[in-house]
Amino acid sequence: MMIFQYEFMLRALVGALVIGLAAPALGIYLVQRRMSLIGDGVGHVALTGVGIGLLLNTSPVLTAVIVSAVGAVAIELVRERGRTSGDLALALLFYGGIAGGVMLVGLSSNSSNATLMSYLFGALTTTSPQDLVVIVVVAVVVLAAMLGLRPALFAISHDEEYARVSGLPVRALNLLLAATTAVTVTIAMRTVGLLLISALMVIPVATAQQFSRGFRSTMAAAMTLGLVAAAVGVWLAGTANTAPGATIVVVSIAGFLLVALGGAGWRSLRRRTGPAGAGRPVEPAGAPESVLEQTAPLVGPGR
Repeated sequence: MMIFQYEFMLRALVGALVIGLAAPALGIYLVQRRMSLIGDGVGHVALTGVGIGLLLNTSPVLTAVIVSAVGAVAIELVRERGRTSGDLALALLFYGGIAGGVMLVGLSSNSSNATLMSYLFGALTTTSPQDLVVIVVVAVVVLAAMLGLRPALFAISHDEEYARVSGLPVRALNLLLAATTAVTVTIAMRTVGLLLISALMVIPVATAQQFSRGFRSTMAAAMTLGLVAAAVGVWLAGTANTAPGATIVVVSIAGFLLVALGGAGWRSLRRRTGPAGAGRPVEPAGAPESVLEQTAPLVGPGR
């Protein structure tokens, strides 16, 4: 723990922890909507915003927030209107965003390969006190929205048509999720990078689904796993002198593999020992039935 005697490592740790907490809190809704890869698409669009900022000699973070928010809202409106498939719309974000970003960064006079790489894969140890304040404030806002609006956000993620019939402002909630995704991706580009933030949104959720049963417990477990992965990743990066963002993601993947293998071994052992009630079907982790039980006041007892 000697590495945390340095102020820049403490800033890196705090920045990673708040992102590790906020990203899964948002990611669980994206996973529920089967839009796990939207973080990648928004990250690519954010790179275009970074390029615009460098080209105009303005704040790359500010322009990235604006451009990624516009891109996220656009993809949500396209998905809602059904003019093209979600996969095609995401592909447009992927290719157009990263191509435009790389081109604009190359055209700017105050850029370099190191600058581009820091935005793509993060530069956690260079986080300034001002960057940290922005990260913490925005992460708190994201967490407040994801936790405070949990019943409504789950309703539109699980059954959008029923949520609309129930009188929920579906479009406003969808746009809120899109804008929140864009903001989260943008603030995370200083920690894990634009190309890796989607992993931190999705992997802790996928890991939590291996052993948790309901939406609320899955969300809590995913946020805890994100915190642990962030802390361990920063410590390993400081000890082994590796890239912090990539190390955090590798730790998350390792955790997923350990839980998945452990779960498979446990199920195999139970089949061999033949416990009582072995013939009874087991509810899959994160099944909609158990989730709806926790949100009964919202969707109604007859649902």
